[in-house]
Amino acid sequence: MNIVILAAGKGTRMHSDLPKVLQPVAGEPMVSRVIRTASALSPARTVVVIGHGSERVKAALAEISEIRFAEQKALLGTGDALRCALSELDPAEKQTLVLVGDVPLIRAESLSKFCEATGNGVGILTVELADPTGYGRIVKQNGQVTRIVEQKDASPEELSIHEINTGIMALPTERLSDWCGRMTNNNAQHEFYLTDFIEFAVKDGVPVTSFPVSDEAEVMGVNSKRQLACAERALQKRLAEELLDAGVTLPDPARIDIRGTLRCGRDVFIDVGCVFEGDVVLGDRVHVGPYCVIRNTRVEADTVIQAFTHSDGAVVGEEAKVGPFTRLRPGAELGRETHIGNFCEIKKSTIGTASKVNHLSYIGDTT
Repeated sequence: MNIVILAAGKGTRMHSDLPKVLQPVAGEPMVSRVIRTASALSPARTVVVIGHGSERVKAALAEISEIRFAEQKALLGTGDALRCALSELDPAEKQTLVLVGDVPLIRAESLSKFCEATGNGVGILTVELADPTGYGRIVKQNGQVTRIVEQKDASPEELSIHEINTGIMALPTERLSDWCGRMTNNNAQHEFYLTDFIEFAVKDGVPVTSFPVSDEAEVMGVNSKRQLACAERALQKRLAEELLDAGVTLPDPARIDIRGTLRCGRDVFIDVGCVFEGDVVLGDRVHVGPYCVIRNTRVEADTVIQAFTHSDGAVVGEEAKVGPFTRLRPGAELGRETHIGNFCEIKKSTIGTASKVNHLSYIGDTT
């Protein structure tokens, strides 16, 4: 398939100079997370449509070689954004999946099932919301989707519909050029809506499938800092549950933050208030005390990291005891059975097997 990721919006409600799609969730820009999810589907081409803050978005994504960019110079709506991407798509691919750069929690498994259910027709990923205010409603007749109506264009009867459009669609590639040419902006926003494609499909006899997801968090759109915080908590809850399912002990799953990759061995214990950033590995039976910040660190088996320890770019050997209130800076390597006392700081140094470092010590650039 082709994948198009819409990432051109201003994000006015963020009240931030940072483009909306670069706002971080779990330490990663939202659009980067969407791209990573998209890559799990092995698309033929992935096109990111950029607009507001385009140079900053390009720079942030510069190391991702498998994507292409299309620029939407004037922000004229989602339909126009797709139109800007047409020249970058592979016309030989039957299906084009449209994702949204500010819907960061969608799972690859859900997208795979959605695309399979859509087949060669049109697919709309939907969700039932208790309060659908602000979202486009899915209008059906006799159980069949006939159109999507935006909030500002909806009648009172249509506003009572609770099934909403998430913005994620699967479309037949061969129809895109024709349908883009048929769009108009005769609506309250004077924009070109991608949702118009539903009416085109119905008129052209192309089957339209609505595919509901059960987890609202997967399709949560992020347009404000309040919504960004909600997305952060939803993702942290998911990550904590994955740790619990893998056998990690968390006294309070609501008080852990993972902003990168955390890999744990068997019987790992992580106390409350800990933050993990970058690439962190905890070996078997590692015990991490409360309120530690651990970044890009490897901790070997049977080691105890005591409360309020900060570690960045360090390696800690087996059966070590570190802290509390210890700071390990980049290049710190602690050997097996080392003991590091309270309020110590170590950088660019190797501490040998079974060595002890007294409290209030500073060791730098030494072995």
